[in-house]
Amino acid sequence: MLAFAIHGGAGAIRRERLSAELEARYCAGLSAALDRGFGLLEGGASSLDAVSAAVRVLEDDSLFNAGRGAALTREGRAELDASIMDGREQRAGAVASVRHIKNPIDLARRVMEKSRHVLITGDGAEEFALQEGMTLVANDYFRTAERKEQLRRQLEGESVSELMPAQGTVGAVALDARGDLAAATSTGGMTLKRQGRVGDSAIIGAGTYAKNGVCAVSATGHGEYFIRAVAAYHVCAALEYRCLSLTQAVHEVLHEKIRTLGGEGGIIAVDARGQIVMDFSSQTMFRAARDSNGKREVAVF
Repeated sequence: MLAFAIHGGAGAIRRERLSAELEARYCAGLSAALDRGFGLLEGGASSLDAVSAAVRVLEDDSLFNAGRGAALTREGRAELDASIMDGREQRAGAVASVRHIKNPIDLARRVMEKSRHVLITGDGAEEFALQEGMTLVANDYFRTAERKEQLRRQLEGESVSELMPAQGTVGAVALDARGDLAAATSTGGMTLKRQGRVGDSAIIGAGTYAKNGVCAVSATGHGEYFIRAVAAYHVCAALEYRCLSLTQAVHEVLHEKIRTLGGEGGIIAVDARGQIVMDFSSQTMFRAARDSNGKREVAVF
């Protein structure tokens, strides 16, 4: 059984604020990432390769809040977070507050595979990237006109959710032909965040988690609440120790635990049998899924 799902963030965009043209562009971006990841699975690639490739596509698409097109800090800079987890051995890697890494998910995977650490931040992460032969880019590469305008308007106290999600994330989860699970998440964080702020996307167990035989999870939304809820791990633990279904576990985290704390967002997850769940408590979640039984879904609302 092959199963694959991605998300491109959850937020407060109302249907009447999203033009048909812009919705089509979002769906095209999701489709490209979905088909890239699932195509690798069909070709026999690992779940790790599939989630890495799909997230990289979304990081390169300026519509999404990760990589190019990331939300900006109050100083107008992009600071990026990402993480990845291998369900087979429960290895994990993450980076946070990086400013010059074109594809943070690639560096997170290098941390997992080439270092003794799980999470490296800021200048230390970028020094590690240089040691690994990765090319750094100017911070201006990430700063699009739309994100600059969004920051300007939010600094003036306006609501910016009608422009594009002011917070959000991209992510992917996969089950491959060997039964291995993996999850990956990447983000620019929230517009107007303080320098050095790190959300759930870089925190294993909060925004990303995977364990073979159980499930793989990637979250999106207001990261502080997902950190406090240990959201991604909570989903897996509910399956493993309380025998909840994947649907029940995701619903409990989003609609009970996080909502009680005052937050909202979305979760994509896949279990060891290939069941896919994409649930959200916000108005929208950009999402897509495919499996080897013929399922194919791309949706926003």
